[in-house]
Amino acid sequence: KRASLVLADGSVFHGFSFGHSESTTGEVVFNTGMVGYPESLTDPSYAGQILVITFPLIGNYGVPSEERDALGLLKHFESEKIHLKAVVIQDYSFVSSH
Repeated sequence: KRASLVLADGSVFHGFSFGHSESTTGEVVFNTGMVGYPESLTDPSYAGQILVITFPLIGNYGVPSEERDALGLLKHFESEKIHLKAVVIQDYSFVSSH
């Protein structure tokens, strides 16, 4: 499905939507990490924001297990849920390579 990111200054960026297909609003923020997108998606500090991940490939190594540490905390996630309003990526991989 076609989608657009419209900024307050009137700039419009067109692309495609995957996942949830409703409109949303939020502050656009950036993450420049090459790995760790599952942690970014579940990081409470991004609550209510639209996260732009600058690394071009997302999803190519899959999603880690829900393994927990000795304290019962998730080892590969920052919290129990996704806090973002939306995520913007350049190239989504529909098939993981591992």
